[in-house]
Amino acid sequence: MTIRPLGDRVVIKMVEAEETTKSGIVLPGSAKERPQMAEVIAVGPGGLVDGKEVKMEVKVGDKVIISKYAGTEVKIDDKEYTILRQSDILAIVE
Repeated sequence: MTIRPLGDRVVIKMVEAEETTKSGIVLPGSAKERPQMAEVIAVGPGGLVDGKEVKMEVKVGDKVIISKYAGTEVKIDDKEYTILRQSDILAIVE
C-alpha cells in the first residue's frame, strides 16, 4: 500500500537511532523521547493551500528535522509513519 499525501502534506518515517551516554550506556530508541529527525517518504503536490501558493521544498529521501509534537502518527502494513504539513519541518539535513 502506498501513501499519497494531499496539498502541502509530507509523509515521514522517524529515524530511530540508539544513543550512547557519556558513561557508555546504550539507550535504545524506546528509552528516550520522540526523535526529531526523520526521512521523507512521500511529498504532496503543494499548490493552493488555504488561499496561499505553496511550493514544496522537500523531496523524497531528504533527512529533515521536525517540530517536537508535529503531525499525525499512522500505522500502515506494520510500519509507523507521520503525516505533517511542510511548515512543521524545521530544516533539511545535508
